[in-house]
Parts: sequence; C-alpha cells; structure tokens
Amino acid sequence: MQSSLKRNYILAGLLLSTFLAAIEGTVIGPAGPRIVGDLGGAQLLSWVFTAYLLTMSVTTPIFGKISDLFGRKLVFVVGSILFLGGSLMCGFAMSMEQLIIFRAIQGIGAGGLIPVTFTIIGDIYSMEERSKVQGYLSSVWGISSLVGPLLGGYVVDYLNWRWVFGFNIPFGLLSLVFIIKYLKENIEKKKVKIDYPGAVTFTIGVAALLFGLAAGGQYLDWNSPELLVIFAIAVIALVLFFIVEKKAEEPLVPLRLFRYKDIAFSNIASLLTSALLIGLTSYFPLWVQGVLGKSATESGLLLAPMSFSWLIGSVIGGRWIVKHGSRLTSFIGLLFVLIGASGLALATDKTPEYLLMVWNALYGLGFGFSFTVFTIIAQSSVGFNLRGASTALNSFVKSLGQTIGVAVFGVLINQHISSAADASRKQGTAVSQDDINKLLSPEKIAELPKELWNTLRHFLEGGLHLQFIIMAVIALFGALSVLGLRSRPPGTDEPAHKPSRTRQDA
Repeated sequence: MQSSLKRNYILAGLLLSTFLAAIEGTVIGPAGPRIVGDLGGAQLLSWVFTAYLLTMSVTTPIFGKISDLFGRKLVFVVGSILFLGGSLMCGFAMSMEQLIIFRAIQGIGAGGLIPVTFTIIGDIYSMEERSKVQGYLSSVWGISSLVGPLLGGYVVDYLNWRWVFGFNIPFGLLSLVFIIKYLKENIEKKKVKIDYPGAVTFTIGVAALLFGLAAGGQYLDWNSPELLVIFAIAVIALVLFFIVEKKAEEPLVPLRLFRYKDIAFSNIASLLTSALLIGLTSYFPLWVQGVLGKSATESGLLLAPMSFSWLIGSVIGGRWIVKHGSRLTSFIGLLFVLIGASGLALATDKTPEYLLMVWNALYGLGFGFSFTVFTIIAQSSVGFNLRGASTALNSFVKSLGQTIGVAVFGVLINQHISSAADASRKQGTAVSQDDINKLLSPEKIAELPKELWNTLRHFLEGGLHLQFIIMAVIALFGALSVLGLRSRPPGTDEPAHKPSRTRQDA
C-alpha cells in the first residue's frame, strides 16, 4: 500500500507530466505562423503537428501493452526521456524538415508518457477517489492550456519561437524525479509474449494510412498510382493486424475491449472530439494572424477562454459523472462543443472579437466535460489486467482523431489556397508560395502590396471558413454518438476481468 505522502508525491509528478503535455500542445499553436515565416514551407505546417501525432498514435497502444506486462514506471521514464529529448532538438531545428523529424521523436515519447499517466492514477486510486483526481488532472490541463497560448504568443512576439519548446523541460525533469523516487511496483515475474506481428502490422497500416491522408493533394494526386499503392498497403496491413490480434495470446490491442458498450461509444466520441480540438488549436491562430492581421499574443488571448472554461468543465464533469452517469454528462459536454462550433462556422472577418472568445469558451467547456468522462470510462469499465490497454486505446483513439483531423484540415486548406491562387494567376494576379509564407509572418507581411495582401487574406479566409463548417458537422455527429453510452456511472457493473493485486495498488 502506497503511503499517503508517497501517493501525493506521485500525484504531483503526474500533474507535472500533464502540465508538460498540455503546455506542448497549446504553446506551439500561436507559434505556427511565425515558424512558417522563419523556416518557410507553409505547405509543410500541418506536418509539424502530423509528425508528432502520427508517431504518438502508433506508439500509444504499444507502450500501453508494455506497461501492462512490465510496469508503468519503466514506460513513464522512457517516454519522458524521449519526449524531453525531442523537445530540446525542436528548439535547435534549422529547417522545417528537421523540425518535423524532431517532432516525430517527441511524439514517440508522448506515446509512452500520456496513457501511462492516466493508468497510474487508475492503479493507485479507488473509483470514488479517481473521479476527483481526474478532475485535478484535467484542471491542470486547463490551467496550462490557459497559460500556454498567452505565454506562447508573448514569447513568439518578444523573444523567439524556439523558446516555446523549452517550457516543458524543467517540469518534465521534476516529474521524473518524483516518479522514479516514489512510485514502487511489485511486478509478478512471469513469462510473457509480446505481440511483435501485431506491432509490425499495426505500425505499417496506421503509418501508411495517415501518411496517405497527409500527402494526398499536397504532394501526390488523389488518383496517382503511388498514393493508391500507399492506401492499398494500409488496408492490407490493417486487415492482417485484425487477423493477428484475434489469434495472439497477448494481443497488442485486445479487441474484446470493444465488447464493452461504454468503451466502444466513448472511443467513437473521443475520435470525433479530438479532431475538433486539433482543428481549433492548430488553425484558429491562422484565422487571427492571417485573416484578421493580429499578433501571436492576440491569438493566444482569443484562445484563452477555451482553456479557462476547460478547467471549469473538467471539474464539473468529474463530479457529474458519478451523480448523473456517463450519457448525460458527456452529451451536455458535446452540446456545448456543438454550439461553439456552430458559432465559429458563422464567423467572418467582421465578427467582433468578444464573440470569437464566447465560441472558444463554449468549446472549452464541452472539452472539459467530455474528455474527463471518456478517460474515466476507459479505466473503470475493465479490471487491472486490461486497464493499461484500455487507457492506451482511448489515448490512441484521441491521437488518431487529432492526426486524421490535422491531415484532412491541412489538405483542405492547402488545396483551397492552391486552387484560389491558380484562379488568380489566370486573371493576371501572380501569387507565389513565398507570398503565402509572408502572409503568416508579421515581419514580412509589410513586404506584400496591399492589394495582394487582401487577395491572399481572402484565400485563407475561404479555406478556414469551410473547415469551421466541417467542424460543426463533426460536432453534431459527436453529440449523437454519446447517446449510445449507458445512463449509469461507469464502474457500477462488475468488470469482466477482476482487478489483479499482483502489483502494488493503493
């Protein structure tokens, strides 16, 4: 039994690691346009997010399974080291290609760090305590999300975008110290079999699918033989993966998890909601800086209400799920998201800034409600032996939703701008890729003639407006999907696999 004091130190380490992950996700948003202005390659901007999310998506279930077999502590330490090393290298990137590679390394670390953080909480706290602690965890996410855009925007405007990757280093190191010193695990010595065929087929299938989605329309035509081969490889590998998983003794992703009704429907909702999250945090700064002509600091200020209301929503959602059940709590959250998404879909360059802040606040309130519910469902619907895999599956689905979302939204916006630029050239107005890069750089935007700036601004506005409409449709489907959840709180039924006490569990 972990002592109360040691458990508090462990919780402090986990809260710090959550702060680390949240800061990384929110600080870089306002920095995106400035990175393009410095390193060039506006068409590669989505890859700064995609590379991170793709590697995190692929490694999350692998690390989740490893944590079930060999313990949470080892995975947490390895994930932290990779994440912090990737962060450090990102700060020294000299080209967009280098930054993308370093972000991929960072994503591998996140694939081990993020799901294990939630799983450790599931291990050392009871169901009654877990709802409150998950509220704390989500609150830290909300606080760091509030600080992140503001701090990121300030640093980008007054220092340099490279500094945004250094914020998480001290927090990550302190978190490592707490976990290494205070988390004790008694792991049963047993012969285990790692699902190597599952890991290989899964990695190939998901990587090929996400790469195809990201490359389609930007580097390869959708009907090109090369892209068709990539998608064929993805389909074949994923089919083989499902076949392998059904026969594996220790499957990478236990398919029987989808037999749990709450897990199945919550993962569908997680996929859709995560796509909305990445769409908002990645491309709303482009609207503020590219369409409205505001600074990175101002884009952070306009995003700040989302982070603050996320904090409120997570605290309330963590309490409501015990009293009112999964279905009502998550539906209310997705309803807030739908209202915020609909409002943003109606926004124009004339929309008052206070209205943009209101829509973002509603987005954040809904995210706080829903993501708290989805995490608790993942941990409370199964026993100890599947808890790591279930939590990792939920984390994987979230990262998959973000990866697909940022890839599809990136393709959408790039194709819209490219088509608009081609039409403009036919009318006698020359628009180059360098002009588009200048649109996103406050230092270089003054070099654009006013007429050309107005033209480019409307190109970007059209692409982003279409994206916001699609996000509202996704929010609608998300709200409908949670109606499949049970009305009772998670964990009120006896799980099919009773928790094992072979490891230390408070």
